[in-house]
Amino acid sequence: MIEVLAKLGRGPVFLAGEVLECVITFTNPLSASSTSASSEMLAWASAQIHCQFHASENRVALPPSDGSKHDVQAENETVFVPNRGERGQCILSTPPKILFCDLRLDPGESKSYSYCETLPVDGPPSFRGQSVKYVYKLTIGCQRVNSPIKLLRVPFRVLVLHGLKDYQFPQDEAVAPSNPFLEEEEGLKKDSRLADLATELLMVATSRRSLHLYNISNTRGKVGTFCIFKTVYKIGEDVIGTFNFSEGDIPCLQFSVSLQTEESIQEEFQRRRGQPVSFTVHARHQESCLHTAQSSFSLPIPLSSTPGFTTNVGQTVLGWLLSMAFMGVKC
Repeated sequence: MIEVLAKLGRGPVFLAGEVLECVITFTNPLSASSTSASSEMLAWASAQIHCQFHASENRVALPPSDGSKHDVQAENETVFVPNRGERGQCILSTPPKILFCDLRLDPGESKSYSYCETLPVDGPPSFRGQSVKYVYKLTIGCQRVNSPIKLLRVPFRVLVLHGLKDYQFPQDEAVAPSNPFLEEEEGLKKDSRLADLATELLMVATSRRSLHLYNISNTRGKVGTFCIFKTVYKIGEDVIGTFNFSEGDIPCLQFSVSLQTEESIQEEFQRRRGQPVSFTVHARHQESCLHTAQSSFSLPIPLSSTPGFTTNVGQTVLGWLLSMAFMGVKC
């Protein structure tokens, strides 16, 4: 029996364009209860990153693909196919990398190998919606001599930031001589620059404040005014807004505000013509406001959520919005 342990270098969340590092350890365990133990011979081991796309059969109609044929050929368990046996389609994959060939492990012996790969910048973000799902996994395949291939899948999360894909790092940024034997350090340096650039782009985009005022009214008159200080946020921030009912003509008894995502599929990929979009509520605020001149709300954006995006794979559009309801007012 062989034990395989995979450990991601810095957690399970990555930015598209960053380098994923994983240490993979193969162990031939030595049990204290066993009276005899023998060496194990591994023919090879390989690792590969892929993104699996799932679509709801009730909501999305996708054209047929050739991925099923490839999956059928791999049922003989002699070919390394990372998504073998999984539902959906493999829409993105990196080239497989061989970790070793012909490895012999004595009882109690372990060997560790390092796997590094740059995450593609042209793929979709990790997302689990009602209509579609995009799931990233690192798959490790290993085969013992005269045995079928065994797969170990390590899920992780990928975030996509607009603007990084077309950015080119300057070439003349170092005055120190380059060392061809320090490839890992150069990779870490570039990864750090990418993270710094992403932080800078997010700070610039989310720090812009522009006051937006909206009148709340119906056929009978004005209820009040809604004010929001900016329209671009990053994950983990609070969406803050205020209401002013002092200038309203119609009294409002109670209001509620919910932070939602809107998941829509382009018309040509919809299962039914005119099918409604999918909404998911992430946070909600409700308050009584009768005889109240001003009120406010603060809704946190969950760290586990996905920023808005648009992709050609599945023709998915994800947008964020505030949904408001005013009780006691006939709108």
